[in-house]
Amino acid sequence: MSHARTRFRRGMAVAASLLALATPAVTATPASAAAPPVPALPKPTGSSPVGVTSLHLKDTSRADPWVPSVKYRELMVSVWYPAKSPGRKRAQYMTPKESELLLKDGKITTVPADILSRTRTNAFTDAEPAGRKRGLPLVVLSPGHGKPRSELTGLAEELASRGYVVAAIDHTYESVATTFPDGRVTECVTCEIDKNPDWWVGLVKSRARDVSFVLDRLTGPRPAWQGSRLIDPSKIAMAGHSVGGAATIPTLLSDSRVRAGIDIDGTTDMAIPDSGLSRPFLFLGKPATYTPGQGAAAATWERDWKHLTGWKRWLLLTGAEHLSFTDLGLLVDQLGIDAGADIAGARAMTITRSYVTAFLDQHLRKKHRPQLDKPSPPLPRNQALRPREQDLQVGARRRAFPRSSRGLEHFRAPPLASLACNRSTTWTFSGC
Repeated sequence: MSHARTRFRRGMAVAASLLALATPAVTATPASAAAPPVPALPKPTGSSPVGVTSLHLKDTSRADPWVPSVKYRELMVSVWYPAKSPGRKRAQYMTPKESELLLKDGKITTVPADILSRTRTNAFTDAEPAGRKRGLPLVVLSPGHGKPRSELTGLAEELASRGYVVAAIDHTYESVATTFPDGRVTECVTCEIDKNPDWWVGLVKSRARDVSFVLDRLTGPRPAWQGSRLIDPSKIAMAGHSVGGAATIPTLLSDSRVRAGIDIDGTTDMAIPDSGLSRPFLFLGKPATYTPGQGAAAATWERDWKHLTGWKRWLLLTGAEHLSFTDLGLLVDQLGIDAGADIAGARAMTITRSYVTAFLDQHLRKKHRPQLDKPSPPLPRNQALRPREQDLQVGARRRAFPRSSRGLEHFRAPPLASLACNRSTTWTFSGC
């Protein structure tokens, strides 16, 4: 499954996709034998410059769940935000040590060990925040298991350029490397643990507690960030990739401050209870894993779909791999490494940023975004197809989802007018 019951090192741990289905090893192209280019994230499309700061937070009310000898939960959090003007110092993507450990985890030796630390970002360290008191929505981001918070930088910069505060959490001992202000680097303890479904439920519950603690420190009476007064505490959402996406469900169930959620390519081990979840929710994934009726991972989304009683969407990006929804899909392309995706990393990032932003605009800012209702003009090469509602319910028993001539999954579509916005809606986007 996408958060990986079994850890497949696909030859590029930047891309270690944590898939359930084994795929061919990632290989370097001949061009990668030469000096690799300096990686760079695409510029945000919003109107605001972007600032970023790092927070070192300690929750003294609980011991660390993975290293009980540590009597508090210690987290590193990056906060991106709209800035009054660009700062003098462009933010570092990650440290050289973090780059080294991430590449080592995937047994990658074809690029310099520090190459990811050279990635050019678009945010400026500690630039002065812009905005009015309680004027900015807040989005919390949670990365995949084994991955650092930096993998979601491209998405965070986009949202901040459009007027959001974005807090990405490094869940300590769940990432290959987390660097603290005193120079300590913690590594991934949970990566070495034997896992079963109950263990994953425990992990996402722990992440939900991390998120609630971070919200306390950003919106509570003693905020950890100088710009916290700009946050509107009534407009908070969470999004995550892989197990970080799966953790949105327990977070929504346990913390009423979080008003909407997005699961990006993450298998949901913790089920929504029969009482349901009425807040807006978006599933965004790849057809190879999350086509309805085709496998255990998709079955978790189908199970939860029935209990999502509010606005909901289920979107699939044709040609995507697990890493395609993060910076890593883009960076491996730039480094000349083939991670097996049939969609360019830059294209996948454009689509991911566009639809995540549209969802948040619609549900936190109450601005209707028509692209969530039909194919969007800014992305003319996308094909949004909708299945009949019954196809989602009985897809496992009959061939409801034929392959296209290009070998990519598509769905049969009824007239657009036949589906209300809050009914079962699954789209497949052609990203080529």
